[in-house]
Amino acid sequence: MRGGGLLVAGTTSDAGKSVVTAGICRWLVRKGVKVAPFKGQNMSLNSFVTREGAEIGRAQAMQAQAARVEPTALMNPVLLKPGSDRSSQVVLMGKPVGELSARGYHGGRQKELFEPVMACLEELRGMYDAVICEGAGSPAEINLRRTDIVNMGIARAAQLPVVVVGDIDRGGVFAQFFGTTALLSPEDQQLVAGYLVNKFRGDVTLLEPGLDMLHGLTGRRTFGVLPYAHGLGIDEEDGLRVSLRGTVRESVVAPPVGADVLRVAVCAVPLMSNFTDVDALAAEPGVVVRFVDRPEELVDADLVVVPGTRGTVKALAWLRERGLADELARRAAEGRPVLGICGGFQALGERIEDEVESKAGTVDGIGLLPVRVRFAREKTLARPVGEALGERVEGYEIHHGVADVLGGEPFLDGCRVGSVWGTHWHGSLESDGFRRAFLREVAAAAGRRFVPAPDTSFGTLREEQLDRLGDLIEEHADTDALLRLIEEGAPAGLPFVPPGAP
Repeated sequence: MRGGGLLVAGTTSDAGKSVVTAGICRWLVRKGVKVAPFKGQNMSLNSFVTREGAEIGRAQAMQAQAARVEPTALMNPVLLKPGSDRSSQVVLMGKPVGELSARGYHGGRQKELFEPVMACLEELRGMYDAVICEGAGSPAEINLRRTDIVNMGIARAAQLPVVVVGDIDRGGVFAQFFGTTALLSPEDQQLVAGYLVNKFRGDVTLLEPGLDMLHGLTGRRTFGVLPYAHGLGIDEEDGLRVSLRGTVRESVVAPPVGADVLRVAVCAVPLMSNFTDVDALAAEPGVVVRFVDRPEELVDADLVVVPGTRGTVKALAWLRERGLADELARRAAEGRPVLGICGGFQALGERIEDEVESKAGTVDGIGLLPVRVRFAREKTLARPVGEALGERVEGYEIHHGVADVLGGEPFLDGCRVGSVWGTHWHGSLESDGFRRAFLREVAAAAGRRFVPAPDTSFGTLREEQLDRLGDLIEEHADTDALLRLIEEGAPAGLPFVPPGAP
């Protein structure tokens, strides 16, 4: 099958492209197929550092884990990290190459990136039996088709068959499937092999008349109806998958091992990045994690997390405007636990000198940790390993801020003062022994009779979740037909659905 491929497109953002791509990767690797994920261009504040020190979208790292391969920059050659509503940092092959407005990017730079994106895809296709590509947004964004390097642009160039995923839970999925197809050019339509319904609740037989009519209207089949699956907790790209004050996971929180639960409040700062750091906390029985934006929501929290952000100075201003900074200072004075991660760590320090990210110059921090931060033009990208609280810890670093730690107790690369901790390390809480030791410290400081479960393995839970995605594909999709698509491409003679692209 060497060099086979498929593009998983979607009717909208958050239709389920990331999880379907991961599910197909896991299904294929369980069949003995050597498979890799790919996304030409990703826009996300959730990113990951590969072993070679390249920054890629966290969704592609998750998909690589689903495929049981090591993630590399080839799998996500272009990453856009929004810094405002109108501009993003452009990361090419894992390294930042500049900041561009949306107009500047789509006006010319995106076109320049087409060749390196295609070169990465072709290199992967030479290395693997199959490459499962994820699209972005919708392929029918006709205003962006001319410069597209992630949807039909690469499908056409690589002659990849396309399956379009639609989220039926939102409603309107038949109109979305039909409209997406009908807004593509005849050449693009020749590659759209059919559809995949995602997040269906109920009796599939009630859906079948609509699928038959869709086939009659478009000449394209539906490759499967995936049921709504609760509590997958798999990394996605753009924004929180839950409401601001909802729990971080959809699953019911497991009962505590000890007498008490532990309540964790995560400050939902602007441009929040790598909020997946708290997934490992939410995986612990008896730990309840919520995202908050009001000071009164911190009052009953046993631990407050100030997470990473692409805009530390902007996050600081937001914390102050909301009254959250004052509440954090009160907590620290009372010896109540606070954890700052990356940008959150920087915000908890004494002072920030930023002529790079916000260009705001010198800004006072909240002052809970003896740390001064200077923003460097070169981004730190690393995969550190260390020890804290007597346990081995692995993490990854993605930041421009360079911290000068002036006191306190050492804590990973940062420090601890009383019950306030700070570090640049993302992912540290995924280290099971360290997470349990940290939660014991938090529970003691908070006066809670909480006991970490002795056997929770975050890595095992993640593998189980990825297997569930593979099961969804294997049990609810026409896998024989999908395999033919991957091996042979889109079937010939697919009918044109008018009116086509304008």
